Amino acid sequence: MSQIHVRAQPGDVAEHVLLPGDPNRARHIAETYLEGAALYTEHRGLLGFTGTYQGVRVSVQTTGMGCPSAAIVAEELARLGAKTLIRVGTLGGATPQVNPADLVIATAAVPNDGTTRQLLGGAPYAPAASFEVVEAAVQAARAQAVPHHVGLIMTEDAFYASTPEHARLWAARGVLGFEMEASAVFLVAALHGLRAGCLTACSNDIGDPQLVPDEVLAAGVDRMVRVALGAVVALDGR
Repeated sequence: MSQIHVRAQPGDVAEHVLLPGDPNRARHIAETYLEGAALYTEHRGLLGFTGTYQGVRVSVQTTGMGCPSAAIVAEELARLGAKTLIRVGTLGGATPQVNPADLVIATAAVPNDGTTRQLLGGAPYAPAASFEVVEAAVQAARAQAVPHHVGLIMTEDAFYASTPEHARLWAARGVLGFEMEASAVFLVAALHGLRAGCLTACSNDIGDPQLVPDEVLAAGVDRMVRVALGAVVALDGR
C-alpha cells in the first residue's frame, strides 16, 4: 500500500535509493544521470524518481531538511522495499582542511539531533554507515580520481546555531563537518536491516558565513553524485 508521505506503491522504488534533501537536486540527478527516469511521487514536494544507471535500477528520493523529515522518508522507503539508502547532500566544514566543494564520505555521525534521541529513548548510540557502502564509495572515488575525505561527521538540528568555536572544538575530536540528516538515516536503516551511507559536498567552512560560489558547489555536487552512483553499481547484487 502507499505510504503516508512517500506516495508510492511497492515496486515503484528501487532497492538502491539516493537521498538528497533538496527536491531540485533530486530532479537534477534524475534528469542528468538516470535513463528512463519516471516521477513516482511529488506529494508534499518530496519528489521521487526511478530510472536506471549503467543498467542498475536506482531511485532518487527527496528527504526534505532535517532529521524528522529524513527519518519519515527512510522509514517509508524501508516499507516500500528499499535495501540501500545513500544520503547525497552538503555539509559545513568543521576544519579548513575540508576545502570548498570537497567530497566527504561519512563513516559515522555524531547524533546531535532530537530525532535519534527520541527513537532510542535517550539510550547512547553511535549511528554508523554500513562498511560495504563506505568501501564502495571510497573505491568509486578513487576510480574516478575524485579527491575525498573519509571519517566522522556530526548531524545537528539548528542550522544557525553552529559557530566557529563549536566547529573547531568538534574538529579536534575528529569531526569533518556538520549536516542535518545522516544520523537519522543511519539509525532507521539499522533498525530495518538496510545498508546506509552518506556522501556530502562541502558548501562552506563554518568559520566563513559565505557559501561556496554556486558553480563551484555544483561541480562538487556532480562529483559526489557520480561517486554515489558508482558505489551503487558496485553494490548491486551483493
